[in-house]
Amino acid sequence: MKKWECTVCGYIHEGVKPPDECPVCSADASMFVEITTDNTTDEPLSTPVPSADKLPFSAFVYSKMSELILKHHLHPISVHTPNGVVPMAILFLIIATFLHLPLFETIAFYSLAYVVIIMPAVLLTGYEVWQKRYRGALTSIFKIKIGAAVVTVTALLILVLWRIVQPEILAAPSVGRWIYLGTAFVLLGAVGVAGNIGGKLVFGNRK
Repeated sequence: MKKWECTVCGYIHEGVKPPDECPVCSADASMFVEITTDNTTDEPLSTPVPSADKLPFSAFVYSKMSELILKHHLHPISVHTPNGVVPMAILFLIIATFLHLPLFETIAFYSLAYVVIIMPAVLLTGYEVWQKRYRGALTSIFKIKIGAAVVTVTALLILVLWRIVQPEILAAPSVGRWIYLGTAFVLLGAVGVAGNIGGKLVFGNRK
């Protein structure tokens, strides 16, 4: 039985021909190569880092940083923080709203502000992994993941800035309060979608 490897995500398919679409990253059949004894490798799909004498110093430093991001899996590490903190913050917003416990709202605000602070690292490491490990592929799954990231950042900024401008937004019933909570649930959904896709990309090519 022939084996075919997706050159985007590394998924291995067994069959006479490659699948019409990769079940992990949605790449089409043209992105599959047949695995033979000549091209089998255990190395991850990534771009080698040029030596210092072939690049300007700043470009070399950036390349080394990119190499470290891939080697030490810094994107999954960094993304675990928002994936854990955001659901907690949303839960605290609900508790503050319906049980009238303002301390929980304060904790939620500072938690979301913390997520905003670390988001640049999450986005940078995610971009590097997408470009180097997944060849910058723009298949449907990556478009959805990028869209989820955009929604996440937008909702985060709305929630944090709105709370700064109007600290008592959850204190009393109002249309604004429900819009605020609705934005919080949009944020939770976007984080969930991005996390689900990330897990599929990491573990979906394992049998």
